[in-house]
Amino acid sequence: MGLLVNERDIVVPGELLAEGIDYIPGDDVFRDKEKLIAIRLGLVNVSGRQVKIVPLVGPYVPLRGDVVIGKVVGMGFSGWRIDIGWAFEANLNIKDATSDYVEKNSDLTKYFNYGDYLMVQIINVTSTKLIDITTKGPGLKKLTPGRIIKVGSSKVPRIIGKQGSMITMIKDATNTRISVGQNGIVWINGEEPKKELLAIEAIRKIERESHTQGLTEVIKQFLEENKNGI
Repeated sequence: MGLLVNERDIVVPGELLAEGIDYIPGDDVFRDKEKLIAIRLGLVNVSGRQVKIVPLVGPYVPLRGDVVIGKVVGMGFSGWRIDIGWAFEANLNIKDATSDYVEKNSDLTKYFNYGDYLMVQIINVTSTKLIDITTKGPGLKKLTPGRIIKVGSSKVPRIIGKQGSMITMIKDATNTRISVGQNGIVWINGEEPKKELLAIEAIRKIERESHTQGLTEVIKQFLEENKNGI
């Protein structure tokens, strides 16, 4: 009884999500007596007691708690505007960016400047499409220069793998640092350009073949065959 799936699990139509009356159906989920069942292919999202499905197609839809990569595109007196790959820009308030006391009219570029990429977490999404984010938390920071690529946000769970297994394998094989945002923006940094390119190709291969059985072994073999560069 209870919830039978985890947050952001990929589920298929007809899959049983929960049993009992503790949870209620949201988007693309229906109730059959005491069972909650998925209507479409997508990612599980649990908000309180509500269980819904985020479709595996279409643009990224921000959810509270998501860790994403964004680009600084605007600056004001109280903080920064960040492009996270959605129709509306996110807001990074000074208080959510630093514990420093910042005087009014201070030069905010000493923290983040136009064009900087940041690893941030969404802390609020309102009904009027306002998004608040923070850089306070483990792993949240300004990213150093590196290669930025965009993948379908629905492919991110496969790229990361269970408990980070897939992305760790790519990092180890290519000697690169990689950060993957849940919005599908990926940052890659390595000492050798050819290793960076190999990491990118591996990620693209996962994106193309995300529903392939035994994908981990496929990617492992691909990395082994191309370990000297592609």
